[in-house]
Amino acid sequence: MTATTTSPAVHTRRPGLRAWLRMMQAEARMITRDPANVIIPLAVPVLLLVMNGLSLKNPGEEVRPGVTVLDFHTVPVVLSLVVTIIAVINFPGYLATYRKTKVLRRLAVTPASPAMVLVAQMAVTFLQMLFGIALALGIALQFFDAALPSEVLVAVLVLLALCLAMYSVGMIVASVAPTPNAAVAIGLVGFFGMASLGGMFGRMENLPERLAEIGSWLPFGAAVDAFQAAWVGETVAWQNWAGLGVTTVLGVAVASALFRWE
Repeated sequence: MTATTTSPAVHTRRPGLRAWLRMMQAEARMITRDPANVIIPLAVPVLLLVMNGLSLKNPGEEVRPGVTVLDFHTVPVVLSLVVTIIAVINFPGYLATYRKTKVLRRLAVTPASPAMVLVAQMAVTFLQMLFGIALALGIALQFFDAALPSEVLVAVLVLLALCLAMYSVGMIVASVAPTPNAAVAIGLVGFFGMASLGGMFGRMENLPERLAEIGSWLPFGAAVDAFQAAWVGETVAWQNWAGLGVTTVLGVAVASALFRWE
């Protein structure tokens, strides 16, 4: 009689909390090694805020009781800028760099899957976004007498929806960009396209009617409109939620179909 031997099952140990924290620390170090990736997303929105605050003839003029021109027109644009620069320009550049240097392919054969890099990078850049938003809001509150939104919870929900939408756009950029430089270039084109129609260079209502309508459906303009509604205590229009939601769904679908780890 022959004895049948069975090999013991090999269990792959899943990364624990310490591994996730180490991965996030590594991603944070990668970001801080390039000062431009830290300074530009923080400096550009603050510069726009200061320039608008100084150029407005009467920044304290109220468009609604307790809501100034700066609160209503400038602060929403600045908040949207912080998120868009990081998610659409910086974030895809990191992923394209990892793909080019074969980091993602090497991780695919370890317990630390490439998805860990993606999640860790999103977590670290999200913290960077929160810091940039806190910095811009702090300057606006301290030096320009800005006010917090009338509906703080709504503003937070808009911010989260904007982050999801812009990360999905960033994933599309990372999916189609063959190199890190291409990712930055494509991200810049997408950024300026959305931001120019969303109020960065002037109020959307000053644009031609068709361009203003397009801008209001794009995620940048939809977020600016939604932030403005939260600041004055009005209900956010369904078109704004739809613009952010559709961008997220389409972005995830396109990125899932096109993105490759190598």
